[in-house]
Amino acid sequence: MSADQFPSHWQLLPLSEAVDALIDYRGKTPRKTNHGVPLVTAKIVKGGTILPATEYIAEEDYDSWMVRGLPKAGDVVVTTEAPLGEVAQLANENVALAQRIVTLRGAEGLLQNDYLRYVMQGAYIQGQLESRATGSTVKGIKQSELRKIILPIPPEHEQIKIAGHLRALDDKIQLNHQINQTLEQMAQAIFKSWFVDFDPVKAKIAALEAGGSEEETLLAAMQAISGKGEAQLTRLQAEQPEQYAELRATAELFPSAMQDSELGEIPEGWAARPFGELLEKTIGGDWGKEEPDEKHTEMVKILRGTDLPNIYAGDDGKVPTRYVEPKKLKTRSLKPGDIVIEVSGGSKGQPTGRSLFLTSRLLKRLGTCEPASFCRLFRPKDQETGLLLGLHLQHIYAEGKTWLYQNQSTGISNFQTKIFLEHELVATPPETVMHVFYKRVIPLINRIHGDESAVLAALRDSLLPKLLSGELSITRNLSETASESLTAEQEAT
Repeated sequence: MSADQFPSHWQLLPLSEAVDALIDYRGKTPRKTNHGVPLVTAKIVKGGTILPATEYIAEEDYDSWMVRGLPKAGDVVVTTEAPLGEVAQLANENVALAQRIVTLRGAEGLLQNDYLRYVMQGAYIQGQLESRATGSTVKGIKQSELRKIILPIPPEHEQIKIAGHLRALDDKIQLNHQINQTLEQMAQAIFKSWFVDFDPVKAKIAALEAGGSEEETLLAAMQAISGKGEAQLTRLQAEQPEQYAELRATAELFPSAMQDSELGEIPEGWAARPFGELLEKTIGGDWGKEEPDEKHTEMVKILRGTDLPNIYAGDDGKVPTRYVEPKKLKTRSLKPGDIVIEVSGGSKGQPTGRSLFLTSRLLKRLGTCEPASFCRLFRPKDQETGLLLGLHLQHIYAEGKTWLYQNQSTGISNFQTKIFLEHELVATPPETVMHVFYKRVIPLINRIHGDESAVLAALRDSLLPKLLSGELSITRNLSETASESLTAEQEAT
């Protein structure tokens, strides 16, 4: 987009003339601590938000470190390198700023910070950042070049309305993410209770050791499964007898004794099986070509390790579309129940092993897709086993266990897939327990994999360039315009 395409009453000013503060701490390295003032680094500014801090500086070092300027709530942070051009807004002023981050504060009476946040995310600014960046392998932008970036600046009342529209969508997306995080925690809690801590079995054992009857033993397991007390279960039986009967039947599936295994003690009648034994097949990923040619004719989405958490959160916008060979797609095209796992990459504080369990609902959202070359396809024997293995992978990743299967060569971390498949043991129940677990948990996963966040993100992304260019009048009904934009976007794809 060229500068002459903006409305004539908008100003076009270099960044240096439009901000009251540009705070840049490049060239300085603070002393890190395990707690204290959160340090905003480039690696935690992602997708328009600031992730929880992983590094801190000591409270006593704050004043001596932050000598180039103090951030304020509402300031806009922009990454200047690795990666370039990620943008977010500070919610809290009690933070320290690392290298590869600049902080911007709009000039009072001229540039609203809320609008600045969104205009920096727009294609017009992102294109300028890219064109002014230097570096062959890692692109970065110097402060002198950043200051020359041209900002399209409407009157303040228009800025407020533009930012308000976009923030409303972002707030809805964030609320949906929070709901999904709660659902994910619920799914993980059930998995851990049944397959790691073996709570229903241990509840039965404790009841028997206390001299309880068979009925009291069963009641103890029902309490462990449902999280309800005896009085609550009595009320459940009276008010919802079908749900009570289903809970009782589930409790009956768990044994009342443990047995020794290579994994340690597991429920009697269960097995400790190597992860690989539960797979039908595993195969490496593909990358294909950016443009089609005689061999690469099939258009697909390629799932990279960096995409997996975003897809899980409902943001598919940065998943690349590429062209692959039909014969490779035939062996790698993802199906419901499959798992994609990252096997190469990682970083100092982030191991390889990020994964994504695929459901039919998620695949409907994504379309035809396959894992990237730094990922691998795990195809479990069936979808129920796939859910168990998918949650197992998420659990051990969160616990830091995937570090044990990682090696490093030439600066790149690799997941030792063969060793993992042979040595990672999974507590595997009888089919009856597996079936009940799947029936109980898959509705939570399907809700997480729903398209609400994706639709909202697509809507925001379609409105962003139109609002920031003046193409879309802020006086029009937003909901009508949003529907039109989204329909056009869907028809185009």
